[in-house]
Amino acid sequence: MIDLVGAALVLIWASVSGTPWRNLGFVRPPHGSIDLVIALVAGVLFKILMKALIMPLLGFGAINQTYHYLVGNTAALPGILFIMIVGGGFGEELMWRGFLFERLGALLGPRAHAKLAIVVVTSIFFALAHLWDQGVPGAVQATMTGLVFGFTYARMRTIWPVMVAHAAFDVAATLMIYWNLEEPIGQLLLR
Repeated sequence: MIDLVGAALVLIWASVSGTPWRNLGFVRPPHGSIDLVIALVAGVLFKILMKALIMPLLGFGAINQTYHYLVGNTAALPGILFIMIVGGGFGEELMWRGFLFERLGALLGPRAHAKLAIVVVTSIFFALAHLWDQGVPGAVQATMTGLVFGFTYARMRTIWPVMVAHAAFDVAATLMIYWNLEEPIGQLLLR
């Protein structure tokens, strides 16, 4: 819910400050809907890679205790999917990539080392935002996703594919939990 409020505040700020939405990344992807389909598939594959390889290599368990209540919880599924798609995909990306990239870019300038610093700083803040409810494993995962989404946004300069990839990542994570597949996928490559 905080993500939705944050996204609304960003849009209000853009309106009041006269900041064009294109400065927040709302521009057409270079290859249109093809970029969005690629982002959707990439988001799902990225989540599987994180669950099956990266997190186990770092020594983290497969079960996300914060969201484990979702296992088989059909009543909670529609609400959490809404939160993951709109709050995570749209809200978080608008705040962490769109808004912060715009503000830090205005402060640091357009050079390559400035963009690198922006990606790193926004990834750290993104990780810290996930620490309070998901602990260290969630913060570590958020750091990595923040870096991937940040570099993607810095390169493409359009937020739509990053929003789609983030939403797909979060939906894949939610469905893994709902179908109780975290443990099997977490042990898929490393036993």
